Amino acid sequence: MQHEILTILGKKLEKIDLDTWKPLTWAYEKNRWFTPINLKLCMQEIIKSLQKENIEKWVNDYLPKIPKKSKKIGIIMAGNIPAVGWADFLAVLVTGHESHIKLSSQDEVLIPEIAKILFKIAPELKNKIHFDLRLKNCDAYIATGSDNSARYFEQYFGNKPHIIRKNRHSLAIIDGTETKQDFEKLSNDIFTYFGLGCRNVCKLLVPENYDLKDFFEGIFIQKEIANHYKYFNNYEYQRAVYLVNIIKHFDNGFVLLRENKQLVAPTGVIYYQSYENKTDLDLYLEEWKDKIQVIVSKDGTFPNSLPFGTAQTPFLWDYADNINTLQFLVESDSWD
Repeated sequence: MQHEILTILGKKLEKIDLDTWKPLTWAYEKNRWFTPINLKLCMQEIIKSLQKENIEKWVNDYLPKIPKKSKKIGIIMAGNIPAVGWADFLAVLVTGHESHIKLSSQDEVLIPEIAKILFKIAPELKNKIHFDLRLKNCDAYIATGSDNSARYFEQYFGNKPHIIRKNRHSLAIIDGTETKQDFEKLSNDIFTYFGLGCRNVCKLLVPENYDLKDFFEGIFIQKEIANHYKYFNNYEYQRAVYLVNIIKHFDNGFVLLRENKQLVAPTGVIYYQSYENKTDLDLYLEEWKDKIQVIVSKDGTFPNSLPFGTAQTPFLWDYADNINTLQFLVESDSWD
């Protein structure tokens, strides 16, 4: 069974010295956003996903539903953070389908290199996993990209069974009881992968007349991010725009905080917005529900939110866009 093979893969990956594993160097050379620290974090999350208890919890309810006939599934992967298409890769594999994967030019190393290790464990999977330059004649498609690319995907794949994901972003709800330590945890949700992931927090909802001093003190633990030239160039550009256009903002030397009702902030910027009461919060969340990936709050106390510091450590059953990929794939017998 594929899910049993995956636990063996996880044990193999655990034994790798990530400090010397060449694919991490290759990935960084191809994409300087993929720093060694972020690549190691990504690999640790991949290894976590392959732990026996996590694989079993994820797939056990679906094992009786595994389709009788294997289908060709096209997977179009994004490249905003390392191995962002990993969960889709696993989902197609554990449901017995044949994957045809179109990698992002920004992220061409990690998943193919892990697949090579997998093929040594189970050579027969070479016939089930393919990395293609172009996708055609697939039975279904799973595509992740921007709102613009989603329109393209709809045009070309809309007549086939599909999951097409668009831009989503994440936010934090501040209730005013947070400590510096809480904001240190929240800083990981903001700055991990330089804020480039859909699970990264780029918007704060804060109580009226809230003093942002504690927030700034808490996130200062991330000050080293200013040493990354790509991130810092984005931060400096946005700061110049705000200064030239006399746009009110706060600046701590590595991130800008600006009051704005929009959800999506540029790299190097965090938007914030005040609320009077829970009704205010509910109205905002309802307005943006189709664009919000994750909500975080102190200890996860706000309904349907995660605790600070956990946004970028999802489990396999924490589905992107709340679309159950396994359920989609086990229903493939009905596609004919």
